Amino acid sequence: MINVGIAGASGYTGVELVKLISNHPKAKLCAVTSNSYKGKSLTDIFPSMRGFDNLICEDLDIKSLSQRIDIIFLALPHKVSMEHVPTLLEHKIKVIDLSADYRFADAKAYESAYQTHTSKHLLQKSVYGLSEIYRDRIKASNLVGNPGCYPTSILLPLLPLLKEGLVRPDDIISDSKSGVSGAGRSLSPSTHFCEANESFNAYKVGNHRHTPEINEILSIHSQQEISITFVPHLLPLTRGMLSTIYVRATNGTSENDIRKTYQSYYGDEPFVRILDKDTYPAISHVKGTNCCDIGFYFNQKTKQIIIVSVIDNLLKGAAGQAVQNMNILFGLTDETGLNSVQGPL
Repeated sequence: MINVGIAGASGYTGVELVKLISNHPKAKLCAVTSNSYKGKSLTDIFPSMRGFDNLICEDLDIKSLSQRIDIIFLALPHKVSMEHVPTLLEHKIKVIDLSADYRFADAKAYESAYQTHTSKHLLQKSVYGLSEIYRDRIKASNLVGNPGCYPTSILLPLLPLLKEGLVRPDDIISDSKSGVSGAGRSLSPSTHFCEANESFNAYKVGNHRHTPEINEILSIHSQQEISITFVPHLLPLTRGMLSTIYVRATNGTSENDIRKTYQSYYGDEPFVRILDKDTYPAISHVKGTNCCDIGFYFNQKTKQIIIVSVIDNLLKGAAGQAVQNMNILFGLTDETGLNSVQGPL
């Protein structure tokens, strides 16, 4: 049995982790922490969690936690995670960090989008937690930087085509849309119901913090510098994410090449589903699952490829992929505790 702690359990991602670990057949939830709700049970914070009254939020006391847990999920704000990770690792606690603090290999790229990094030496030890792409490296790691939700929806469909030389690395465009839960539980004017409901808008155009993360991973796999055009939008939905990605095929690439490449990379993957020709995914098809559904259109004449991918931003885009990475770390099958099936409504 894997003994688990969750730091930041009172946020949207944190409570998704609580639900997943509480129903995981090979894991036991031993501790939850929250600065804002110390001493309160999860039932006090989320009435839907009735029956979890024994889970009392506590301080993130690493010495105490080290006696009880094997691994901790950090669902904490950026920069807060890096304050704790070095000490957690010293106490032999495996870490899956859901902030951006350990997603980057290049400290300068992180600092350009966030703030000064205080444990740069650990960036070379951390593994980017895109489960299907970095599985072998994740297995051997003690520190996983869980990807952002937008990057997950973009990188899973793009990386196989880039790595196999089927698409041009220049002029990549992603038009991406997220439900409001992607902004977290803290209030802001743009995410109030009256502002977001019955509306649709682009935001942080040209300067979203996920852009450097996407660029770094794309550049590593294509072995040249890539700069994606990424435009995020806010949907009047609670959860869910859809990315429409526009790329150009290289000379000689056929629709069959694209489909065979996806099948080669993801044919045996339980959580990446490649759709049939002329079939495209919808957010409702993946809500409540750890799946990424991918459909594509190829224009042989213009060489344009249009890829549509969808994920649940709180699951495959955060908590679900984090649990998938935990399974990999401990030698379990990816789908352990994650094989729920989404109903039609």
